This record gives sequence, structure tokens and C-alpha cells, in this order.
Amino acid sequence: MEKRITIIEDIAAIREGFSTVLSSVNKYQVVNRYATCEDALANLDKDQPDIVLMDIELPGMSGIAGTAQIKKVLPDCIVLIITVLEDSEKVFQSLCAGAGGYIVKNSNLESIVQTIDEAVAGGAPMSLSIARMVVQSFQLQPDSPLSERETEVLQSIAEGKSYSKIAADLYISRETVRSHIKNIYRKLEVSSKVDALKIASANNWMNKL
Repeated sequence: MEKRITIIEDIAAIREGFSTVLSSVNKYQVVNRYATCEDALANLDKDQPDIVLMDIELPGMSGIAGTAQIKKVLPDCIVLIITVLEDSEKVFQSLCAGAGGYIVKNSNLESIVQTIDEAVAGGAPMSLSIARMVVQSFQLQPDSPLSERETEVLQSIAEGKSYSKIAADLYISRETVRSHIKNIYRKLEVSSKVDALKIASANNWMNKL
């Protein structure tokens, strides 16, 4: 039986290119194409995709949020991220949201089909650096509520680094740094860097990287 595929990509040329490529493969059927997550979610029950190819940067709802929504409605659906930068923090966030891997936008036909085949077979196609980020995210300190990346951010703050310097050192955006800091405040139930550092220092969490 053919696997049903939905493509969510706001650039028409890329959307249609993927559709044309996959329509030439007998085992896959492109059931619909959308420019936004909102449109795709509105038709999810009708389309019933087995696989969703999801762009990250979309107008309106992001591909990360869209991935999480699709997995809530169709937990068995495989979401593969369409990306230009395969080692980006956003790809990692998408995997945390439930994506099963990713496809690089300029991939050739053979590579695209191979990636989808691997995902359908139960694999999780991703680069070594992304795999390392995923593994590290599960290596939480036993007595710390912070993830390893959040701990790295807090350690950087303790060293007096600016948001820009932290972003450069950790290969993430300034906005992602801000997001991590918000999560740190929430988890430690504080409203300032000083208070966050006090709690983390008192528990030696920053020394356990």
C-alpha cells in the first residue's frame, strides 16, 4: 500500500519540486501540499498522511509548533523536517517536538527517497552533530531541573558573557539564548539572572557539565 504524504512548504517551487519527485515513486502518494501549518492542520483528518514533509520557517505557525500539533492528532505520523541548515538548533527543537528526522532542501531524488525509506523503516535520519545534541538533551543532571544546554547558558552568564557571545559560542541564535533563559527562570522559579545563579551555584549545578 502506498504511503500518504503531505508537504508543508511556503516556497511554491520547493513544494512542487518535492511533489514531482515523490509522485515518480510508486510506493509514495502525495495527497496534498500546503504553504502553512494552519491549512495543513485544518485538513489533517481528511488527508490522513502517513508522512509529513515539514518546512521549519513558515508564515504563521512555525514548523516546530506544527510538528507538535500533528503528533498530537496523528501520533503514528512520521514528520520529516525540510531544512537548509541540517545542524541548526531549530532542527534539534523540531526533533524534540516529535519529528523523526530531516531532509536537506537541495538533496537529489535518491537521497530524498532514501531518507523517507529509512524513516518509514523505523530509523531516524540525522547528522552526527544533531544526534549528539539529542543524546545530550537526555543527559540531565540527577538533581537539576535544567537541561544540559540550559546549564551551558547559565554557566556562560556566570562567566559574564553577553547574549551575542553565548549565541556564537553555542552556535545558536540570540533568540534561542533568550528562550533558554526564560526556561531557566521558569524552572528555578526566579525572575532574575542573579537569583538563578544563586540557586544554581548553591546546588553546584553549573559545575556538573
